[in-house]
Amino acid sequence: MATTTTPPLLGVRALNRATLARQRLLRRAPRTELSVAGAVEQLVGLQAQNVKPPYHALAARLESFDPGELSALMASRAVARLVTLRSTLHTHTAEDCLTLRPLLQSGGPDHELRNFRAGLAGVDLDLLRTLTRELVEEEPRTMAQLREALLSHWPDADPFALSVAARCVLPLVQTTPRGLWGRSGQVTLTTAERWFGGTAEREATASELVLRYLAAFGPASVKDMQTWSGLTRMRPVFERLRSQLAVFRNEKGVELFDLPDAPRPGEDTPAPPRFLPEFDNLLLSHADRGRVVARDEHKALTWRGNQSYPTLLLDGFLAGIWQLAESGGTVTLTVRTFAPPAPAQRDAIAAEGERLLTAMSPAASYDIRFGTVPD
Repeated sequence: MATTTTPPLLGVRALNRATLARQRLLRRAPRTELSVAGAVEQLVGLQAQNVKPPYHALAARLESFDPGELSALMASRAVARLVTLRSTLHTHTAEDCLTLRPLLQSGGPDHELRNFRAGLAGVDLDLLRTLTRELVEEEPRTMAQLREALLSHWPDADPFALSVAARCVLPLVQTTPRGLWGRSGQVTLTTAERWFGGTAEREATASELVLRYLAAFGPASVKDMQTWSGLTRMRPVFERLRSQLAVFRNEKGVELFDLPDAPRPGEDTPAPPRFLPEFDNLLLSHADRGRVVARDEHKALTWRGNQSYPTLLLDGFLAGIWQLAESGGTVTLTVRTFAPPAPAQRDAIAAEGERLLTAMSPAASYDIRFGTVPD
């Protein structure tokens, strides 16, 4: 008779430390071990809803990070910004831009497109795809320019819906100087193929995506991976990989999968304070966010409307929010915590804040202030 072995239990702190290790948030990666491009690839992209988050995300994870390094990669087209995971903007390596977007099409762009179908009555999406490609490959276009051109073909369509459809039916890259550190520029778009000068030699597979997700965010459940990717019906993929994976369970009895040799540090492993940008994927990539968010009410305190605040990790868990402001040549970092930190924690937060300020700001002077997050 076959016997069933109960998978080993991983408590919340064990899951926290394992995920932080994958995310390079327990110890910054030495530059001899991980390059900027390597980090972007290893993390399967960086949230880029705004310009600065990818830079702040890397500053929290890499030793001696200089924002000019990521900016140079973007200027040389080694990395770029486009809509991928969950139909949100991410910074990816050139290869991932070309290979991941087709795999993720059904999990984000197609879903978003369905939400705007009422405004697209009578619009032939195949023709829209062809016209959009012709327009943006002729020269990069702003969304307003693209919308105006498409309205000439479908004057009765909802203008905003046409814009959304254009970015959903094609992998459109935001061209530089948009996204460069210390530069400004409006969003202009072209296809990934035109920007990178070719097409992918092959598409990524669902199995490869699962393995990369676990390497960056594991141990994790099927539902966790679906939350991160926006894809559905991923259980069969995990089952095909089961013999290659380690299997655990969390305190709720949910089955968790992981790479056998991935780091799973002890739950008492020190976790230094870290300043994360708004929309950091650490906080968005699991269906159950308890491994990072200790209390549900804390999650609500990090958002205003549909905008996320930059967040603070303390002892590995969400502990507050922060913001930068410049006035008269002085940059002020204001840190607001959910509860007053102990003196040693406050000193550690201040030291990490000083590291952030000196790495990311050219200001002549800095100031660090503390407060609490209002209920």
